[in-house]
Formats: sequence, structure tokens, C-alpha cells
Amino acid sequence: MGVKWPLREKTIPTFAKNILITGASSGLGKALAIHYATHHDKIPVQLFLGGRNKDTLHSAAETCRAYGCDVHTFVCDVRDRDVMNQWVLDCDRQFKLDIIIANAGISGGTSEHSINDWITSDCAIFDINMNGVLNTILPIIPNFCDRRAGHIVIISSLAGFAPWSGAPAYAATKAAVRVYGNALAGRLSDHNVFVTTICPGFIDTPMTDVNGFPMPMKMSATKAAQKIADAITRKYIQYSFPWPMAFIAQVLGLIPPPLIQMILKRAPEKK
Repeated sequence: MGVKWPLREKTIPTFAKNILITGASSGLGKALAIHYATHHDKIPVQLFLGGRNKDTLHSAAETCRAYGCDVHTFVCDVRDRDVMNQWVLDCDRQFKLDIIIANAGISGGTSEHSINDWITSDCAIFDINMNGVLNTILPIIPNFCDRRAGHIVIISSLAGFAPWSGAPAYAATKAAVRVYGNALAGRLSDHNVFVTTICPGFIDTPMTDVNGFPMPMKMSATKAAQKIADAITRKYIQYSFPWPMAFIAQVLGLIPPPLIQMILKRAPEKK
């Protein structure tokens, strides 16, 4: 069981029908799409999948359709604000979205790169991991508030709890969207709009395949998707897992900067 903060008391589970997922062409986004598709017989679901790679997005969609699920795809770059705004609002106008999952993101670190290389990479990480989240969720907020219904899900990371020297931009962006998601949950609660921020540990995806270091308690994308879907159903404000790694990550975040830098500088760098 993961760390759930804070708990919503007496929550009545509800099931969504129309779900939009970014970064759905591979990794966790694809696993989430397949998870909802495989439960299509119990929970009628219509999926709206966005991704940058046309071929892999089409493959993910076909897998979901094989379970009898209605799937709509859109090739997009979450950095394009105008395109994202139009796509999200078009989907909502036609079908009334219930859940929107801002999952698209990239990773990167300082290993095997010159200073100029990883500085350039950091700019892209900030643009996708932060602006991409905003471009995904901001268009839908007025509509959700008007309907007094809807659920926003932001995918953060346990890396966002501490200043990891080997992946500064990744850690910073995941910290930013985690804090933003938690703050947004309070801001939108009066409108009956839910916001859930997900902070997973290591998941077996193409993003972690390049890591040349041990990844404690790494789990499959399928298992992670199941846990995330359950947290969404239960309307947790924040869900961090697996709990031993979540506990360690949050403790690291409490250590004063001079001391934590002495510790984390010895940690492996991410490619």
C-alpha cells in the first residue's frame, strides 16, 4: 500500500467513462490506457490518447480496441499550447471528459554529457514536464468547474521530494508539478473538481531502461497502472508508492541542503 496524503473520508468510489491520457504511446501512459481498456466490460470507458509517436500511439490504441474499448488518438506535442487547448476542448465539447491524466514527460540527467549538453536537455525537460502539464489541464478547468464535476490527474515522481544532483531538472519539474497539483486540489475542491497527484518510484518503462544503476523496488508498468487507477477511483489528493521508497524520499526531502548534497552527490547520475 502506498502513502496516501491526506485521506478523503467516506469517499464513494466513482467510475469514469471518458478519459484523456497524454504520453499514451508507451510506458506508463500506455499501461494506464490498457488498464482502463481491460476493465471495459465492467466500466464502460472511452479513451482519448495523445502522444508524439504516431506508430507507437496507433499500436497502443489497437491493443485497447482489442478489448472492445472506443479509442480516439491524437498525435501531439504537449509543449504546443494552442494545439493542446484545441484538442482537449474538442474532446470535452463532443464527449464531456471525466478524467484527464497529464502523464507525458521526459527524463534526463548529467551522466555522459558535457555541461552544455545537459543544460540544453534541462530546458526541454522543463518545457515538457511543466508546461506540458499546464497545457494539458488548464483548458479543462473552467468546464469542470462549470459542471461541478471532473478529475485531474498529474503524474509526478518520488524524485520530486529531494534535490537529486544527477538529475536536477527532472527532480525540479516533478517537485513543481507535485506542489502545484496539491495546491490546485485545495483551490478546486469548492467546485467539486478533484485533483490527484501521483508520485511513483521506479517503473519498468523505456524511461528507466537507460538507467545504469540499481533501481530498488522497480515494478512493472502494468502493476503501477493498477495502483494509480485505484488511487484515482478513491480520489486521493496525493498517492506515493511503493511506500518504503516513498518514506525514504520524503525523509531525504527533510534533510538540510548542505547535508543532503553531501549524500546525493554520491548517488549515481542519470543518463
